[in-house]
Amino acid sequence: MLSPLLTAQTASGVLYLHGFNSGSASPKAGLVRAACAALGIVCESPQLPHRPAAALALAEARLAGLGAAPLVVGSSMGGFLATCLAERHSLRAVLINPAVAPAQLVTDWVGTAFANPYTGESFSVTDTHIDELAALAPERVSPSRYLVLLGTADETLDPREAFHCYRESRTILHPGGNHGFDALGGYLPAIFAHGGHCLAPERITQLDIDDA
Repeated sequence: MLSPLLTAQTASGVLYLHGFNSGSASPKAGLVRAACAALGIVCESPQLPHRPAAALALAEARLAGLGAAPLVVGSSMGGFLATCLAERHSLRAVLINPAVAPAQLVTDWVGTAFANPYTGESFSVTDTHIDELAALAPERVSPSRYLVLLGTADETLDPREAFHCYRESRTILHPGGNHGFDALGGYLPAIFAHGGHCLAPERITQLDIDDA
C-alpha cells in the first residue's frame, strides 16, 4: 500500500534519466516521453555521458527548462542520479530499480569494455568512475520525496538494498519484475500521480511511443 503523498506543487515538467550504458532512445524513455506528450507536459530525456560527474552535470542543466517544480524519473544508475538531483534541489523523484551503492557496483567492472547499443560509443570503466560516484553520493535521502518501483526478480541489482535505502518512501513491488522493468507502462499512472498529474489507465494503450 502506498503512503499518502505530501501536498506539493504539480510537476511543471519531467526529466527522465536512463541507466548505465542505456540511452534516451530506450523503451522506458519512450514511454515517459509519450505519457508527457499525452498530458501536455514538457519532458527532457537526455543522452547521458558514461562518466557520472558529466552525466549529473548534464541532467542538472536540463532542469532549467522544466519549470519551478520538475519531477525526476530515473532507472537503475539513472535512479541514483535522480536521487542526487532530488536531494540537491528538493525535488520529487520516481526511481525504477535504482542503484543505491553504484561505486561498489562498478568496482567489478573496472577495465571492462562496453559498447552502448543506442549510440555505438565504446568505453571502459575506470577508477575515475568509482571516484566520481563515491563523491556524488548524497549523505542521506528524504523518504517523502520518492516513489520507488522495484522488480522482485531483478537480475542485476538486489531489490532488498533499494527497499532498505528508501525505507518509508512510497514503494511498489512488482512480483517477478526484472531489471528492465518491462511492466513500466502499467505503472505510468502511479508515476505521474507522484507528480500531481492524472494519467487515466485507459490512455496508456493510446500512447504514441517514439523510441527514436
